[in-house]
This record gives sequence, structure tokens and C-alpha cells, in this order.
Amino acid sequence: MSGPPPGGVPARSMSVGNGPPSAGLPPHNAMPPQPSSIPPPASSQSGTQSQQNLNQIVLEYLSKKGYVRTEAMLRKESEIQQPGADGRPVAQQPEAGLAKYTKAYELLRKYTEDNLELYRPELRKLLWPFFVYSFLGLLKDHYIKDAEAFFSTYKTSFEREHEDDVKTLGMVKLPQHLDSSRVAKLYLENRYRITLTTMPFYNFVQFLESKMFEGGQTIMDINRDHMNIVTVDRTATAEKSIAAILASGRGDDDLPAEDEGIPGHAPGHPSTKVAPDQDPHADAARIRLQLGAYPQEEELQEDVRAALKEEDEKNPRRDGQNNLVDEYDQLIKREPNEDAPSRDLIPLPPSLARDVSMEVQKVIEHRDRYKLEGRTGGIGPAVSVIMYTFHNTHDSVNCIDFSGDNQLVAAGMAESYIRVWSLEGKPLESTIPENTQPSSSRRLIGHAGPVYAVSFSPSTVNPDPNGPPTNSQYLLSASEDQTVRLWSLETWSCLVAYRGHSNPVWDLQWGPHGHYFLTGSNDRTARLWSTDHIDALRIYVGHDNDVDCIAFHPNNMYVFTGSCDRTVRMWHIAGGNCLRLFTGHAGNVTAIACSPDGKTLASADETGTIILWTLETGRRKKRMRGHGKGGIWSLSWSVESTVLVSAGADKTVRVWGALQETNESASKATDGAAGKADGALATKAAAGAGPGTGGKKAQKEAGVSADQISVFPTKDSPVYKVQFTRMNLVLAGGAYLPPPKV
Repeated sequence: MSGPPPGGVPARSMSVGNGPPSAGLPPHNAMPPQPSSIPPPASSQSGTQSQQNLNQIVLEYLSKKGYVRTEAMLRKESEIQQPGADGRPVAQQPEAGLAKYTKAYELLRKYTEDNLELYRPELRKLLWPFFVYSFLGLLKDHYIKDAEAFFSTYKTSFEREHEDDVKTLGMVKLPQHLDSSRVAKLYLENRYRITLTTMPFYNFVQFLESKMFEGGQTIMDINRDHMNIVTVDRTATAEKSIAAILASGRGDDDLPAEDEGIPGHAPGHPSTKVAPDQDPHADAARIRLQLGAYPQEEELQEDVRAALKEEDEKNPRRDGQNNLVDEYDQLIKREPNEDAPSRDLIPLPPSLARDVSMEVQKVIEHRDRYKLEGRTGGIGPAVSVIMYTFHNTHDSVNCIDFSGDNQLVAAGMAESYIRVWSLEGKPLESTIPENTQPSSSRRLIGHAGPVYAVSFSPSTVNPDPNGPPTNSQYLLSASEDQTVRLWSLETWSCLVAYRGHSNPVWDLQWGPHGHYFLTGSNDRTARLWSTDHIDALRIYVGHDNDVDCIAFHPNNMYVFTGSCDRTVRMWHIAGGNCLRLFTGHAGNVTAIACSPDGKTLASADETGTIILWTLETGRRKKRMRGHGKGGIWSLSWSVESTVLVSAGADKTVRVWGALQETNESASKATDGAAGKADGALATKAAAGAGPGTGGKKAQKEAGVSADQISVFPTKDSPVYKVQFTRMNLVLAGGAYLPPPKV
């Protein structure tokens, strides 16, 4: 093209190249000179070369100043814009169809697999939504064959975790099917939610910006149109991790993040659908859990078996009893090996002589326990309850806990101290010389706010008085002052103050084998700690309100958190990912407990309702009613996982048959009054009464479900703690609160 374009303004080349500079001479067919106000047109070749020279100068300047990302963008544009035959820039056609999405998916997959092992499990969760939206995008743009090829190439990576969705999407063959497929419409009409911690998220964004022309733009487009990535802060440094847990990196690679997925859609997502207005076709979460017992060390097993053999020789079994060695063999083999977690994932300190003595006592108690097998002939099992009532506390008791050897009881007080009593009235002596006479109670002073939770370290009755002591060595306490303190029960002094929560700490609990402990706080997080680290090992983030109660799974592989957002979450202890989200409570969740067999979770709320959940499927098993308003504050399971006992603000202890089937639709949940959301337990609440008490009190219990076996009402004592011993005896503790004077 020669001569100026219409309007008298010459055409200028916008191509960018790296060719040699040109003298800029006009060609032989140039137009006559124009007025001085209008520059003469340059030839397409000279214009291109001049622009190339200018771009080269700009690139050198950007490189010198360190603007690496801008330099890379300009170089990429130089490659895309190529001069045509007439000297005008001709942009290359962008990739489309199968090539476009394959290039982007491979970029994302390679980035994920090449990333740090610490961040790899989180980033892998991006692959599934990108796979789905790439496939649906190809169909939407009528790339039918390309969509089929893309789907068949990459679907095998997701068949285990998203089996149902893969099968359903596999039947979507044409663009017309997008409107008729329920799953396809769910994905297209909703954003897929993923939670990432801050560091991998920003690393991911920077990576995409540097790969915009290599597939990064496609990934960012899908993220913008179809995804919702939420960032959270979480401790992730190597020294603060559970060192041996992350050493292998196994066990959490295929775990979804908390709240991952499409709202109201369950497959591959940790939520469970129990409400009638939710998706009736959605299946339960399919993340496979390892619910078997924690495997013992081989050396420990040999030592325990030898000690039990000696015990059998000294005390021969009675008729109908197993000898202790046989009882022990049945205990350690009660679960399939493939269902047991790996010791490498949840490491524990090497076993000591104390651990051998504790295991021996556990086997003795398990054999000699009072067995509770559920209802027989329509009659529930007879459960005995020992109630400890604290007088003259003036409504200052916030929490109570009993030691595992049944020797001590501790109470956290609103006056910021802890009081420990001997249940047998024996003097509590110290290993440090003291000038005062030992007393049957001790005060532990150190917190700067009310104490909301106390927990004794694991212990047993000592089977051999001449052997190593097996009593509780430590006590944990949590306070409004945002700290957790570890107390020595030998010196009666504070050993460590754990700091990390930014708000009051409502609950804490030791792990089933000691060493680790869990806390829940008003800052909406739960944290995992160990006694040999000052900082938290894991932070579990996802609740929308206070984490009011917490619990461990018996095999130490998972933890549970109950919240004032009316949900319960199940977390992988090492990966920090939410595996199950249990919804269905009508009030704040105030107590949770996992059954000893590791298969059922019980959760209770402030309305007086208890719900049992099947962990394997994530579904609700049944709902149990009978407590009055004000909140259920404690739950505990029998050794056989057949009977559940509960206690709370209605001043009763109630016993439930966990195996009995009930018709949940027969009665409605009791509406609960708003209780204390902060987890404080010293609340005067409406009194309830059990069946058989007669008169007006019995009429108040119109909503009692059929699986309630028995009820033990107190006079005027809200019950803060209820606990099954290993002999299936129930211990309960509460504080006497006289009725207000009229």
C-alpha cells in the first residue's frame, strides 16, 4: 500500500522485532512531499526496522532496571505480532479447542507436582475444578470431539475421589446436554470454592503471571469466571510442623480442603447433606478414612505380653474369663491392618516402662469391666453413676475433669485459678520440700483470666505398686487470657505457657496417647500442640464462629471441632484438611465425643439435642432428644461404643442406647434458648427432669426420644462433666447452685 491513508495521516507499522536498524530512505514509488506539518510516510520495511530498534532499546532499558516481568511481556508481544506482506502487524491466532486447554492443564499439573512438598496437597485441589470447567468450556464452545478427547485423557486422575461426578459428566456429550445435566448445571451456575493458605496462593498467582502466554491466561480466566479461592493464614514453616508427620508427605495428598466444592453438592466434598431442603441426590463424602486402632510398637507388644503372662501366673483367671494374654491379642487384632493408620504419620515418643504398665492395666480393666451390650429384651443396661457435687462455689466453677486413674478431680474457676482435689481425701504431696502440711487439695495460680477448660494427661491405676508410676503427671488448662498452661502434678507448678490464640481459649483435650493436645478458641480456630514444642504444630481454620468444643479420634489420626456456627468438622491431624462437615444442629454445638471403636461421632448443642454421625459415610445416624434447654456440656461413650451418657445445664445425667433405632420424624427438635457462646459453663439454666419422676416434671419431657435408657436428676446442680471409666462406671461432677430467693 502506498500513499497516505484517507484523512492524510500516514500508516505506521506497529510490529515489534529485533532486526537491524534502517537508514529510513523512502522507496522509489514514494508520494510527492507533503506539507511540513505532516511527516512523510516511511516504507513498511523501514518503519518496521525503526520500531524494532526502538523496542530493542526499551527491552535493554527494562532489563537494566530489573523490570523482568514487563520485559518478558514485551518480548512475548514481539513474537506474537509479525509483519504481514504489506508491512502491517498480523497477530497470530490464539490457541483454541483441545490445544488451548491441554496446554493449560499440563502447565497446572506440572506446576503442582514440581512445587514444594509442603504446599503440594493444597495446590493439587486446583486440578479437579480446572478439569471440569475445561471440559464444560469445550462443550459450550462446540468443540465436541476435543471435549471427549480431553475428558478421556485426564478423567482417570479423579475417578477415586470424584467417582460419581466423573460418571455423570461422562454422559454429557453435546452442548445441549449442559442444560439437562444436573451436575453440569451445578458447576456452571455456581463457583467452586477452594481454601488455600497465603504462601502457596501468592506463589501460584506469580507463577501464572509469568506464564500468561503458555497457558496461564486460560487458568486465570477459569479462576475468574468459575472459582472462588479463599486465602487463610496458617503456620507452615518446617520447624513448626509435626516433623516426622511431614517427613514422608504421605496420607494427605488426596485430601480436599475445608469447604471445598460447589454449595449443596456432596460427591468429593467434605460436607454431608442431612437437611431436607438440600440436594437429595447427593451422595455422602467418599474420602476414605482410616478408622482402625493406632498400631503399637513391636517392642512394646512383646514387653506387654510378657508382663501379662506374669500377671496370669500370679492371678489365675476365673471361670468364663479370658487369660490376659488372650484378651490382649484380641484387643490389638480387633481392626483390619489395612484400616489402621501408619505410625510414620503420627509419631509418638519411644515407649517407656510406664507405658508398659499402663497397657497392662488397660487390658486388666478391659477384661474385668462391666459389659454394656445395649438393650436386652427391651430393657436397657443398668448404668451406675457416681456424682461429685461441689458446694459453696458461688457459681464460679467453669469446668471439671477427672483423671484417668480416678484419683484426682480438677475444676477451673472464674477467679483465674485451678483447684485440684484427691477423690479419696489423700494428701497431695510435692516432690519439692514444703514448709506446710500437705492437704487433700491444691490451688494452681498463674492465669490472668477465668479458666474455661482443664484436662489431665492419660493415666491408669498402677497394676504394680512397686513398678513405675502410672498416675497423671500433667494437667492442662485454658483461659480467657488467651494462653494454655501445662502444670506439673509432682511439683504443683506451671511448666509452660503456650501462646498463639488471639482470643480466649474455650476448650482443650489431651490426645489418646498423650504428647499431643488440641485447643479451641474464640478466634475461630483450633490448634494442635505437642509438649515438646512451644508453638502450635497445626492450625485448623474454617469455622465461621467460635470453636467451642474439640475431641480426638481414638487412633490419633483425626480431630473434631464443634462451633457456634452450628457445624462440626473432622480434620486430618497431619494434613490440616477438613474431611467431613457435619451440619444439622439447630443451636451452638457445645459437646462432642468420638466412640472408642472410632466409627461414630456424637455431638450435642444448646437446644438439648444429640446427633450421632457415622464417620465412614459422613451421614447422620440418628437424633436423640430429652435434655432441657440450656446446653449439653459433656458426652462420654461406654467401652463397647453401645451406650452414650450426657450431662448439662438441665441438671441431669442421661443414658442413651446408641444402637437402638428410632423414628426421628416422630418428634421435633426442642427450640433452644441462646446460651453462652463463649463456652463458660457456670450458667444457670432451665431445669429438666427424667421420666419416672412423675407430676409436672414428667410433662416437661414431652419430646424424649425412645432411645433414652435412664435419667439421673440432681437437686440443684448443673452437671459440667460426665465420664465413663474403663470399667464402664460413670463419674459425674457438678456445682450446687441454690435456687434464687424469691
